[in-house]
Amino acid sequence: MSGESTSTAAKAKHYKDLLVWQRSMQLAKLTYELTGRFPIEERFGLVSSMRRAAVAIPSSIAKGQARYDTQNFLKQLSYADGFLAELETQLLLSVELQFCKPEHVEKLLKEIDELQRMIGAIHRKLWKDSPLATHHSPLLSSEE
Repeated sequence: MSGESTSTAAKAKHYKDLLVWQRSMQLAKLTYELTGRFPIEERFGLVSSMRRAAVAIPSSIAKGQARYDTQNFLKQLSYADGFLAELETQLLLSVELQFCKPEHVEKLLKEIDELQRMIGAIHRKLWKDSPLATHHSPLLSSEE
């Protein structure tokens, strides 16, 4: 996996240190650039929805990491992952509606895929190392 090591994510002192946050900020900027070329009548429709989802991704990552609580960070990473899926859907729809060409969204879709991988890796690492993660022992037989 390219990008952020999970140990870096687990030890980051500030959300701005997280590569996943930095890259999600870049995705938000690219989304604003792309939607700036959409029809003006979409300003309160798809443009607004896409920009909101794009901004919510780094915002969720920042909010979760800033709370210094593993469970909260895991929850916010899950939200960020959901916003990535939402933005991906909206990008695909924008191509279907011919607001942009497939080559205009290709870079964004690749970045979404990479961010989803990064979030998944961080989530797995934090969950595995979480003191709140439970590892169930095998059930005792009813004879004991």
